[in-house]
Order: sequence, then structure tokens, then C-alpha cells
Amino acid sequence: MTQSLWTSRRARTVAVGVGAGLLIPVLAAATPAAAATPTVSCTSAKAGLAAKLKKDITAALATRKGTVAVGLYDRTTKTTCTLRATSAYDSASTVKVTVLATLLWDAKKHNRLLTSRETTLTKAMITKSDNDATSTLWRQLGLTKIKGFLSAAGMTQTKPGANNYWGLTQETVTDEQKLLKLVTAKNTVLSDNSRAYILKLMNQVISSQRWGTPSGAPSTVTVHVKNGWLQRSTHGWRVHSLGTFNGGGHDYMMSVLTQDNSTMSYGITTIQGVAKAIHKDLA
Repeated sequence: MTQSLWTSRRARTVAVGVGAGLLIPVLAAATPAAAATPTVSCTSAKAGLAAKLKKDITAALATRKGTVAVGLYDRTTKTTCTLRATSAYDSASTVKVTVLATLLWDAKKHNRLLTSRETTLTKAMITKSDNDATSTLWRQLGLTKIKGFLSAAGMTQTKPGANNYWGLTQETVTDEQKLLKLVTAKNTVLSDNSRAYILKLMNQVISSQRWGTPSGAPSTVTVHVKNGWLQRSTHGWRVHSLGTFNGGGHDYMMSVLTQDNSTMSYGITTIQGVAKAIHKDLA
């Protein structure tokens, strides 16, 4: 679904697309604070795995242009990898997982189930990346509840987009990994039913949007994904992918955030190169 929002400001205003096609007017693009020469850092309880992952992720990015942030956590081998973990990126549609989590967190606080309307909206938001549904839920929740969830989740580096421009929410790999950890294991922030619902919808994302982190995933794991894409006048295309993978003795999640891509497809190829290396090494 596409929605067009235009502003009367002319001089420096640019129109950009978020996720499934929302046009939003903005005056300036955020610039992530990237380290001078960041390198992949990995730790693991499994001998040799950290070094292999560091080598293979680095190799996957060696010939790629753009600015890439990577987060990996594997519960099975207690493995963590990071690259530019605290650099901020425009969220584009990956923030939709946060919107859904906030709605479920708030519903739990009020001891209520989602309404049939909310169920319809959340399904469209996650499985089809529907922007109108997201805007409706974002306005319903409001910044106070969204910030309340971020605080409860410990997502201290995430800054919600102002003026209902949810796609301009600033997020980091560190916080997205915190979110995926909450979604995939028992905790006090999200109920078991809420976690199951989020994973169910992320597993039902339409085929045309199942690119990115699932690339190269072994057939033995169940895949849950949410992607985001956004073009702006500076830093080109932002292309992001969040994924969790469990089954066959595996339980891991990854977040790959990218910008400065010449095209959307270039960003997808970059993410998939990283994902293939990770899946191969963990399998």
C-alpha cells in the first residue's frame, strides 16, 4: 500500500520512500556516527568459531561499498559478533517490529487481548510491510508508550521518529539485537503469547520480502524476518534486515543495517553476503 505525504516547504525538502512505499518529507538526513576504521569483533564459547566468523564476515564485506553494521548472537554456542554496533541508522520498516512489541507490551499492562482491528493492522504491518497500518498503530500508541517500551526493553540507543515519521526512528544494531533477544526467549517485558505472535508474523512475511538475513539459512531452522528499505537524498539507500533462526539444534539472530547503497538491490546483495557467511559458519 502506498501513501503520499507532501509538504509545502520547497527549498531543501526531499521526498523519500520508507519500506513498502510511504513518501515522507524531510529536511535533513541523519548522519550515523561511524568509527574511523571499524572491524568485526567476535567472541564464542566454541573453539575457533569466533575467528572463523570474523574472517568470513570481513571477507564478505571486503569488496562491498556502503556503510554496514552487523549484530549476531547465537545462544547455542554463546557466540556474539558486532560491527558498528552503536552507529545510528534510519530504521525504515524494521521499526515495525518495535511497534508491534510496544502494542503487545501495552496490552499486557492493561490485561487485554488485541482487538480484531489491531490484529488485522499488525498482520498487514509485518507480513506485507504495510505503511498505512503502521502509521495508524504509531499514532494510536503515541510517543509516550513507544518510549515506555524502549525503556522497559533497555533499548536506550533508539530514538523514535518525530512528527509521526516512524521510518526516521534512529536505531542501532545493539538495540535491534536486544529486541530480537526479547522476542526469542522468556522475559518479563513480553509475555510468551506476545513473543509467539511476533515470531508467527515474522515467519509469515510475503515471499517478495523474505530477502536479506534468511539468505543461506539451513533448511532445518525456522526463519523469522523483517526488512526495511528507504532512499534519501544523502547516504543513498538504507537497506536493513532482522532475522531470527531456530531449530535443528540452533538458536540465533542477526541484525544487518546498511546505508550509502547505490540501489536497493545493491544493499540486499551486501546483506545476503554477510548472512550466507554466518549461516555457513554456524551450521
